[in-house]
Amino acid sequence: MSHHFEQAPGLCAQPDARTRDFVFNHTMLRIKDPQRSLDFYTRVLGMSLLRKLDFAAAGFSLYFLGMGGDVAAADVPADDAERLGWVFSQRAVLELTHNWGSEDDPEFRVHNGNDEPQGYGHIGISVPDVHAACERFDKLGVDFVKRPDDGRMKGLAFIRDPDGYWIEILQPQRMQGLG
Repeated sequence: MSHHFEQAPGLCAQPDARTRDFVFNHTMLRIKDPQRSLDFYTRVLGMSLLRKLDFAAAGFSLYFLGMGGDVAAADVPADDAERLGWVFSQRAVLELTHNWGSEDDPEFRVHNGNDEPQGYGHIGISVPDVHAACERFDKLGVDFVKRPDDGRMKGLAFIRDPDGYWIEILQPQRMQGLG
């Protein structure tokens, strides 16, 4: 069996065979207002809410979202315990964490990772046609960081979610000339 993975001698080790069944399950973003964020990620980006968990004693909720096209309703277990295990076995899930009351606190802010000091950068969403997606985002009033034809890297865009997190919008076929 031939694998065509990148090699970076001295930088990357070969994966240990015991990690073969590990799954990159989710990335967590802290949000201020779940109503605004859930509307953005479901209506604007097409994600589906897979599971909501409330932690009353600690005063926060978790919202787990996946790309709508990847999730068939028939595949989602109806049983609560089974559904929770199913969510934590999925790939590329977005976890939105809401600390109760932050939506009413004018001082509450999240760090988007792109302001100083820089850290976290963005999540990426692949779309069939980056220009068509951006036309739709324009009609929906989405805030752009970069449009597809701006800057040095043509053919990809960056938008902001309601908390200012950056989301890269890319068309896979247009990315071939990057490397």
